[in-house]
Amino acid sequence: MEKYCNIFKEILIKGMCAKNRIAMMPMGTNMAEPSGAINERHIRYYEQRAKGGTGLIFVENVCVDFPLGMNGPTQLRFDHDQFVPGMSRLVSLIHKYGACAAIQINHSGAGAMPSRIGMQCASSSDRPHKAGAAIPRPLEKDELFAIAEKYGQSAKRAVAAGFDCVEVHCGHVYLINQFLSPYYNHRTDEYGGSPENRARFPRMVLEKVREAVGSGFPISMRFSVDDLIEGGNTQEDVFQLLEYLNDLVDIHDVSVCVGDTVFYMTSGMHFEDGWRADMTKKVRERFQKPIIIQGNIQKPAVAERLLSEGIADLIGMGRALIADPQWVNKVKKGCTEEIRPCIYCNIGCTHSRNVGMKPICCTVNPDIIEENEYQTHQVKQLTNVVVVGAGTAGLEAACTAAEVGCNAFVLEKTAQTGGLARLISRLPAKRRLADLTDWLEIRADRLKNVHILTNQKATPEILKALKPHILVNATGSTSLLPKIPGLLEHIDKKESHVYSIIGLLNRLEQLRNCEAQEVVVVGGGAVGLDVVEYFALKGAKTTVIEMMPAVGRDLDITTKDYMNDFIKKHAVTVMSHTKLLEVQDQCFIVESRGTCKSVSFRIGVVCLGMASANEGLEELKDYCAVNEVIFLNIGDSKRARKLIDGTEEARDILLSLSSMGRL
Repeated sequence: MEKYCNIFKEILIKGMCAKNRIAMMPMGTNMAEPSGAINERHIRYYEQRAKGGTGLIFVENVCVDFPLGMNGPTQLRFDHDQFVPGMSRLVSLIHKYGACAAIQINHSGAGAMPSRIGMQCASSSDRPHKAGAAIPRPLEKDELFAIAEKYGQSAKRAVAAGFDCVEVHCGHVYLINQFLSPYYNHRTDEYGGSPENRARFPRMVLEKVREAVGSGFPISMRFSVDDLIEGGNTQEDVFQLLEYLNDLVDIHDVSVCVGDTVFYMTSGMHFEDGWRADMTKKVRERFQKPIIIQGNIQKPAVAERLLSEGIADLIGMGRALIADPQWVNKVKKGCTEEIRPCIYCNIGCTHSRNVGMKPICCTVNPDIIEENEYQTHQVKQLTNVVVVGAGTAGLEAACTAAEVGCNAFVLEKTAQTGGLARLISRLPAKRRLADLTDWLEIRADRLKNVHILTNQKATPEILKALKPHILVNATGSTSLLPKIPGLLEHIDKKESHVYSIIGLLNRLEQLRNCEAQEVVVVGGGAVGLDVVEYFALKGAKTTVIEMMPAVGRDLDITTKDYMNDFIKKHAVTVMSHTKLLEVQDQCFIVESRGTCKSVSFRIGVVCLGMASANEGLEELKDYCAVNEVIFLNIGDSKRARKLIDGTEEARDILLSLSSMGRL
């Protein structure tokens, strides 16, 4: 704990005293009831993070004006007194573990979807919150006064429910920022134009909130310090705006972006730890208010440094606390190597909610509600589990089985664990995948009943010796290589210039000096675009060939937006509606919109997807059938998909143990 003394310092802001400097940031969950009420699972989700030692918990944004201001298919509401009792119960549980509770109040503005709210969305002007979204109507002046009143009423309910702080969302893709930002605000009345005019409605809201909570109650303001888009606010613009708002708030919660740059908000795994430090520090120095910094911060050493250097007063963590609710307790105990790492993939926490319209989940944490409760149940009798394959799904299955008392044996035919995730982490932008594989290895090593045998195939002899009661096939995936003329003859050969993703990753060091070289990637899916990113960042003349109308069809929404922006900025050539016909040594023959053409390259990479690596699958099934062994096929070996699918299926080994009557 002495090593991280700044993390564990109390902080007093008006009447709120947080026991440490870690704040859980407000993140939408889609867990609310259709009515907007909070439920027991939702409460349990927040309770886990309070129980884990977090000092200050911000409850996700709540709707102050239903339905016009609604954000998401299910969102917590605070526009009526009927929601106070449920929130009061939540606050009591957060307080039970010594954490402070804050709530973020919000109006979605143009971010509301007409199909959900049953009417046209509304904003400062008629600009959509992002390209292709619904066109809003400009709000009338009397509506602005009414909405400001609703913010005040919601803040008053927050005090009644026992919250210690209220946060007003003035950033991102929501209503108040749609007034602050010239990117959205094209009004010609007193609420548009100059910085003072654009700050007029936000100030009205903050005044109503201050009136509702009183002078001794802390108000936090989240805002975009930079819209990061042409025509939007720069940092200097925001500093001018803050001059009109600063006196009404006590905490500055510094974020970035508008709708078309939202990928900077939920920044992906390629962003550096604490990458917003410089802009956050400038706000703190200019306005002398307590600051919350956020942006890919999960390593304790990074959090401690940001605090010790005076860059921020509170460390905002969102996805890191979804991944591991016990982050604070583990740091306090000196067990930092046990922290389950967020890999910032944005699959379960962002894509699942925004596109899938489902409650959030997590790639690395299979149960964000009950967490490790399963470990309180142990097997009733000796149970051997054999896992074939030491990738992420296989290691998760083995560790889960061991944690409930099974003897787990992992058979890995290569010399290294981690599977495809370990390989892909060799790409600099995907380096965080190594954090996950490292953590799984550490977790397995701590469990004395997990035995990993590398360079070991699943032979009949080894299975006979291990006597499994459950056999898990987790052999992962390999490059999909269709029967295209010339492909098998050239790909991954010693003197060839054509590579599969696995062949490329195994020879990456030899190909790193590629500036100004012609690189052509066939396949614009997730893996192909990882390769495009790698070479384009190195200055290669990069082309991507895709048979579909657009690239990125299998990406999460955040990464897709980022990659579309990346392709434009790095002048990547995209050949859509283009089919690979033939592979030659330094040339792809393709058909593009009915015309055959030759595309030459110095480095060619074929990324047409992944296929299950199921060598020996039938033999394993036969063994299990003959010996009455439960057989499970999980992860990519079942069907090539995303990491999150393998993690969830690995944890499902508990269901098999339960059905066998052993748990």
